[in-house]
Amino acid sequence: MDKKIEKKYWSKKRISLIGGGVLVVLLLGYNLIFADHRSRLNVEKDKITISTVTKGTFDQYIAVTAVVLPLKTIRLDAIVGGYVSQKYLEGGSNVKKGDSILRLENQNLMMDFVNHETEIYRLINELQNTRQSLKQNKFTMQQTIATLDYQIDQAKDLYDRNKQLVDEKIVARQDYVKYKIDYERLVKQKQIEVESQQFQMENAAIQIERLESTIARTQRNLQMMKENLNNLVLRAPIDGQLSSVDAEVGGSITAGQNIGQIDDLNGFKMRAEIDEHYVSRVFAGLKASFEFNNKTYGLVIIKVYPEIKNARFNVDLKFEGETPDGIRRGQSSPIRLELGKSSSAVLLPVGGFFSDTGGNWVYVVDKSGKRAVKRTISLGQKNPQFFEVLEGLQEGEQVITSSYENFGDKEVLVF
Repeated sequence: MDKKIEKKYWSKKRISLIGGGVLVVLLLGYNLIFADHRSRLNVEKDKITISTVTKGTFDQYIAVTAVVLPLKTIRLDAIVGGYVSQKYLEGGSNVKKGDSILRLENQNLMMDFVNHETEIYRLINELQNTRQSLKQNKFTMQQTIATLDYQIDQAKDLYDRNKQLVDEKIVARQDYVKYKIDYERLVKQKQIEVESQQFQMENAAIQIERLESTIARTQRNLQMMKENLNNLVLRAPIDGQLSSVDAEVGGSITAGQNIGQIDDLNGFKMRAEIDEHYVSRVFAGLKASFEFNNKTYGLVIIKVYPEIKNARFNVDLKFEGETPDGIRRGQSSPIRLELGKSSSAVLLPVGGFFSDTGGNWVYVVDKSGKRAVKRTISLGQKNPQFFEVLEGLQEGEQVITSSYENFGDKEVLVF
């Protein structure tokens, strides 16, 4: 007789299944509660830049490129126009004050000068003729007065004698009246003649004064025209180097046209272009430094140009103390412009990460060195080498400072 075998409840299969289920539940629970769910991205460590956060002196400066220029440059502008007849010097020549550079020709100016010169000769002749005529008239008038005085004396004598005779009734009253009228007429005629001569003298004096004034004005104009003729020869106003001459023989030059410039070689300055971001922090008096031939030279800003073009503005700097030997006009070099006093700070090296994060967060390498985690930070001022760290990073920590462009929004980078 067969014996009934009772089936065991806790069979090996059942135990295995239950154990596997419990293990799966535990794993799911651990993953749900304790596992890291942050987004990750695998990166190649040798393709990124990792920098160490340090603590040191933060120098507030910017590095800009400056160009060497003469301390003083004189523009050569044509005072009068004309065509170039002679060119004495070329660009690059050293000149002394008064050296001839160009000669211009201007026929219209020459004709005007000749016409004014002829006019002044005519006016001078007219003035001389007027003075001569005045003298002649003066003699004639004196003669006329002398004649009238003689006639008056005769008439007065007859009048006086006949007055006495008419009282004695020796002479008829009719004759007496005739002598009286003749005498009074001559006296009146002399009075009129004197007034007429006075008027003529005054009128002649006015004419002479006007002629003299006209001649003086014409002479001044002639002198100005003579100076303009002298300006047809363009001369060096100072000692220096003729940097350029923008004119050729036969070419036409207009009044006021710039044809070159002369550099004063007694000193140099530097002109730098600065980003408009720093416009509120740059002013005359700021210090800078310049390295040349392994020696550092001090600079100071002497002028800030207010115009902003293409998001940049210019400043002029002069050397403090000696000027470097051997520098040349047009030479460019980086300079270090101080924006403030140095201070102690936590420093993060400058890198491409800033353009992607704006300095608000970075990837910090953990202690294992196998991954980097996103962390919020705060940065302060910047110089060409470092950012000033305000909070979020400690000395000795390592940060990815290369570009984050390919990392997207991943929170963890795995090496």
